[in-house]
Amino acid sequence: MTVEQNVLQQHSQKHQQTLLNQLREVTGTTDIQLLQQALQVSNGDLAEAVAFLTEKNAKVPQQDEATYYQTSQVANDRYISVGSQADTNVIDLTGDDKDDLQRAIALSLEESNRAFRETGITDEEQAISRVLEASIAENKASLKRTHTEVWSDSPNPHDRKRMDNCPVGLKNVGNTCWFSAVIQSLFNLLEFQRLVLHYSPPARVQDLPRNQKEHRNLPFMQELRNLFSLMVGSKRKYVDPSRAVEILKDAFKSSESQQQDVSEFTHKLLDWLEDAFQMKAEEDREGEKPKNPMVELFYGRFLAVGVLEGKKFENTEMFGQYPLQVNGFKDLHECLEAAMIEGEIESLHSAENSARSGQEHWFTELPPVLTFELSRFEFNQALGRPEKIHNKLEFPSMLYMDRYMDRNRDITRIKREEIRRLKEHLTLLQQRLERYLSYGSGPKRFPLADVLQYAMEFASSKPVCTSPVEDIDTSAPPGGTTGTLEDGSATAAGPATAPTAAQQQRVPIHKPFTQSRLPPDLPMHPAPRHITEEELRVLEGCLHRWRSEVENDTRDLQGSISRIHRTIEMMYSDKSMMQVPYRLHAVLVHEGQANAGHYWAYIYDPHQRRWMKYNDISVTKSSWEELVRDSFGGYRNASAYCLMYINDKKPFLIEEEFDKETGQMLSGLDKLPPDLKQYVKEDNELFDKEIEEWDALQARKAQQEKLALATAAASTLAASMPQQDPEYMEQPSPTNDSKHLQEDMERAISKAAAEQEERSPEALLNAAIKVEYTRLLRFAQEDTPPEKDYRLQHIIVYFIQNQAPKKILERTLLTQFADRNLAFDERCKSIMNVARAKLDLIKPDEVNMDEYEMWHQDYRNFRETTIFMMIGLELFQKRNYVEALMYLIYSYQYNRELLAKGLYRGHDEELLGYYRRECLLKLNEQAAAMFESGEEPEVTTGLGIMNELVVPCIPLLLVHDAEKDLLAVEDMRNRWCSYLGQEMESNLQEKLTDFLPKLLDCSTEIKSFHDPPKLPTYSTLELCERFNRIMATLSRAPTECR
Repeated sequence: MTVEQNVLQQHSQKHQQTLLNQLREVTGTTDIQLLQQALQVSNGDLAEAVAFLTEKNAKVPQQDEATYYQTSQVANDRYISVGSQADTNVIDLTGDDKDDLQRAIALSLEESNRAFRETGITDEEQAISRVLEASIAENKASLKRTHTEVWSDSPNPHDRKRMDNCPVGLKNVGNTCWFSAVIQSLFNLLEFQRLVLHYSPPARVQDLPRNQKEHRNLPFMQELRNLFSLMVGSKRKYVDPSRAVEILKDAFKSSESQQQDVSEFTHKLLDWLEDAFQMKAEEDREGEKPKNPMVELFYGRFLAVGVLEGKKFENTEMFGQYPLQVNGFKDLHECLEAAMIEGEIESLHSAENSARSGQEHWFTELPPVLTFELSRFEFNQALGRPEKIHNKLEFPSMLYMDRYMDRNRDITRIKREEIRRLKEHLTLLQQRLERYLSYGSGPKRFPLADVLQYAMEFASSKPVCTSPVEDIDTSAPPGGTTGTLEDGSATAAGPATAPTAAQQQRVPIHKPFTQSRLPPDLPMHPAPRHITEEELRVLEGCLHRWRSEVENDTRDLQGSISRIHRTIEMMYSDKSMMQVPYRLHAVLVHEGQANAGHYWAYIYDPHQRRWMKYNDISVTKSSWEELVRDSFGGYRNASAYCLMYINDKKPFLIEEEFDKETGQMLSGLDKLPPDLKQYVKEDNELFDKEIEEWDALQARKAQQEKLALATAAASTLAASMPQQDPEYMEQPSPTNDSKHLQEDMERAISKAAAEQEERSPEALLNAAIKVEYTRLLRFAQEDTPPEKDYRLQHIIVYFIQNQAPKKILERTLLTQFADRNLAFDERCKSIMNVARAKLDLIKPDEVNMDEYEMWHQDYRNFRETTIFMMIGLELFQKRNYVEALMYLIYSYQYNRELLAKGLYRGHDEELLGYYRRECLLKLNEQAAAMFESGEEPEVTTGLGIMNELVVPCIPLLLVHDAEKDLLAVEDMRNRWCSYLGQEMESNLQEKLTDFLPKLLDCSTEIKSFHDPPKLPTYSTLELCERFNRIMATLSRAPTECR
């Protein structure tokens, strides 16, 4: 069938497909032939078709030949569709009131058909509209919220700046991860990228009949071009696709919403693109058969070869995305084999005129881009909702399609027959091997070789002559007839008698829990009571021989099974069957359940020869191992949902474009046509202006801070002004800190005076500084437990451990001795004055005051981080997880910034990471327990904890790919996803469905909290004591909690 005929028949065919989809969703029936039968029997009346399919004792009528030739209602369509997933509001077909049920179905279908007749919009298109409208509404609503948001985009545009030529991400504008996954997969097909970028609308577009599709497709194509151009040449780390999504939303009118399905969206997207390119193709080649590049790129053909009651038929059909069932298969080839054969096919190539029916599919023409839909959703009739199939399904990075080609039909049939014969033989061998490995007739079975070995060990054990119970005296303790009590009195089985000398002798008692050695008279194993040497010799000979025979038989069976497996694996490995190679280009992954989840894509970069992970705004390097873990399924709730292969013999699909004159590879803006180049330049100029404004703002702030520092420094040089020192070193009044500092200085001065012969104030100052530095240096070098952190006691210890410059240390020590609180006697007062004079003599070029202030600010940050950590750990131990979380989050973030400058700038990152992770897990557990209670206040509180605290923190656990953090996130998500398969009230189900996308659809962009908790002020002594207590408590905790 030609493309022109497809276009002319498109409307009627899609209406027919819509009827099939509606019938499938209402009844849950997936058998396409049965659905077509129901429509035919009911003459297209959907109410009667539903009644036909739901009749309890209905018998399926025999197909006539005409029905069977129409093997698929989409036989003349451009793709095979598995239909949209069933909505969560599923009609219950199991009720007893059949009349009411039929009336409800009839009203529903009548309303659906009336809407189609009035608007020309199918239910499938309305479903697309609902999710797009919900996405845009959510995005707009997020801009209008008045309460303080927990998360916000980074105000620093440098955080949103694209690094070199890294791929550009797509912002999730509200449940649009499916859009990002599909668009990125198509964008990285460079041929598709070129087609979109260089698309130009028909010149005579105003003269064309402007139906609804044309109103939709042309603006959408322009927005898609704009989006692609930004993904090529933008200076931004990620771009916003809202305008393209807005165009899609405006194409339909609906107020409902649901999570969109990747395959359904891809169907529609390619459909719209095909329509747009068809308009252009018809204009460019008037009078000739137009070629549609979308059809040539994504659509292929297969030959349906069938037989019905002995009558053979052949039918050519077109396909786009090829649907494959996952359930019951272990790899992609098994799925394809099952999809290519329907029914009983022996009669297709049998000489006998059999009455059996069946058909085979053989590809006659494969598209350059071959896409497989993996059907991982099935409808649960009992629960009335779709469920996801989590089975493991393996697929190769290189797929050879030769065995499915029509030209190889004969040789493939021969090989299939050979494989069938080998599998039958393999089944027999495996059954025989199982009898050897699981021997016995009872519920417990063992390997036969082990059974024979055990029998031999039993026969070879030392014989015993008594029953195992005869030598045990139940009236006396083990080991003898008499036991001696602590007071020396004797107890015996009989009446009390005067103890004899023999009885008074202490009898050893067997203590099973304190003695590892068994009594010498107790046999190690059960043993035969009587066996002669001759019997043992004959029995051992037989058992040895039988065991050897069994082991040889087992090895032979295992070897034969392995050889058959290898033969089957190598059946298609000859060169003649490896001429149609398709390389894996993209894998679209879904994580979650049937009615909620998150999508991302793995896409292969052939130029860098590595896999990339596209997860909304995050684009990161990946590997085949990570792809396998997330895509094969069976391991967790994530699995591949769509596979995109490309013909490895058609390099133009992924080849870069070169300049025709210079021969240089085009990149960046050079790849764009003039109109898009200007569009991207304007957007980049806006972004550059945003960066300039940000830099100017930061420069003004820095200038103001420098001016403030200069003012403060000038005030310290004035003799009439008291020295202003950091609050962590001294206080203007005699607080605990200043008193503690005063005692340290007095001690240093006294020791210096005792050791120093010269008693001048300057000599004493130098000696005291040396004494104090030596003391602090010893603290800095001491190996102390975590609870005794000398860095909190003195800033100099912190500086020494982090290798601060000598000038910084000297000025800090001078400032310490210049404290006016030292003037408690004449000697100390004179030393203080000398220290102040030395500070005044220090020239600006001798000590960089910016650097000096930076080091002191780092120490202030260290103390602040310590207070966050200390309070967070204290609240955690009190099980106040809600309040503890913010302190632990901020302590971890600030501590990470400190550690980026040096190993000793902060605290143990693993410790903070552990308690941050545990706090989130505890909150998740509390929230889940509240949800399980079913009580409205409890449920609301639990979901509030998740939405306001847990969900916003998940990106922090994902951003660094720490294994323990990733597992914690997986545990939290799995806990909530597990509720999807459980019975619950409808209001709980609605809340769960609304909440799960937020939990699963988390961006990995690093964002910041607003308004950290306000910290109380602690003296150094108070801080050290509280820190010591909490850390000492942790040191007594289990190892994994420290």
